[in-house]
Amino acid sequence: MLRLRWGETGDTGRGLGMNGTAGGGPERVAPSTVEDLTSVLRKATEEQRVVNVVGGGTKQGYGSPLLPDLVLEMSGLSGIEEWDPDDLTVTVGAGTPVAELEAALRERSQTAVLPEVPGSSTVGGVISAGISSLRRARLLGTRERMLEVRLVTGDGRVVRGGGRVVKNVSGYDLPRLVVGAFGSLGVITSVCLKLWPMPPAAATITIDDVGVADRVTRPLAVLERNGVIEVFLWGTPEEVAASGGRLGGLAVEGHRWPGDPQGPYRWSVRVPPALTSEAIARLPSGWDYLAVHGAGDIRAASPNSDGADLLRRWVEASGGAVVVTKAPDGDLDGLDPWGSPPPGLEIQRRLIAQFDPARIINPGRLPGGL
Repeated sequence: MLRLRWGETGDTGRGLGMNGTAGGGPERVAPSTVEDLTSVLRKATEEQRVVNVVGGGTKQGYGSPLLPDLVLEMSGLSGIEEWDPDDLTVTVGAGTPVAELEAALRERSQTAVLPEVPGSSTVGGVISAGISSLRRARLLGTRERMLEVRLVTGDGRVVRGGGRVVKNVSGYDLPRLVVGAFGSLGVITSVCLKLWPMPPAAATITIDDVGVADRVTRPLAVLERNGVIEVFLWGTPEEVAASGGRLGGLAVEGHRWPGDPQGPYRWSVRVPPALTSEAIARLPSGWDYLAVHGAGDIRAASPNSDGADLLRRWVEASGGAVVVTKAPDGDLDGLDPWGSPPPGLEIQRRLIAQFDPARIINPGRLPGGL
């Protein structure tokens, strides 16, 4: 089993909603069936056309993408295909908005453990960009919740990987490989996700010191936003009350999930979990941040890129990465969006060649310019 850590008016458009843009911009197509998508990608490969895949459009700032010839909109491949509340699984179209899916699951007190403040993000976009929930330290990340994936490769083959039970994998662990692959292994059409039941009680506790969180066993999340530390609890009313009492601090009922910091430049700082507090202390002056303690995940925003190179040197020496997730007009003043290429870059290149031999889907978004 191979697992990698990765770092969204021609004949093709007949009947598929394709429209060219004024001034010679990229054509746009919104397939509504897998067959339509297969036809589009097969023809794009034949004609060597660069394809940019767009879900909700919230993760388009990663990497150094090539200018596309074709924009592939995924809104037509959406909706819940199969939901088994008793088995805690759901199969859903890749173009489904995360907010729409989570709202449906809440009717049965379940969650797919996707981003809590998703905006217009889609399920496929979150998976392709490798984004996880703020609850990942307790409930694991998106990669670990993937059971099955269906996708269409760059040359138009329909591929399925995984299965709707946990131990049903042979060959490539494709459901995990597509997480963070930015469509380089194919355009995701649907996924099966493992769900989590939501207990009846929840609370958010504000504390003064992150060490205080150790007074409770496995909190749902411990977040720090610009120096304000909050512990998120859930369980039975008795469990939540007891844990809240041990923490002290200001308590409110329910969860007040924060959104990611916003600014001209946005960053993902990834460090070993034990180094989260030190990484926060090393952030350049003026950076807003949201840190997920226990996961080594720091999401930041800044008015400029000053100090990013120094931070990156320390983070990479510590076994982490500093990734640019958005920059004004892609202007990084010579700073590589991903930092040092990963050691498995050549393996990734060979793997991509098996799924997208003409390298038409989102080229340039991955580390090393892949």
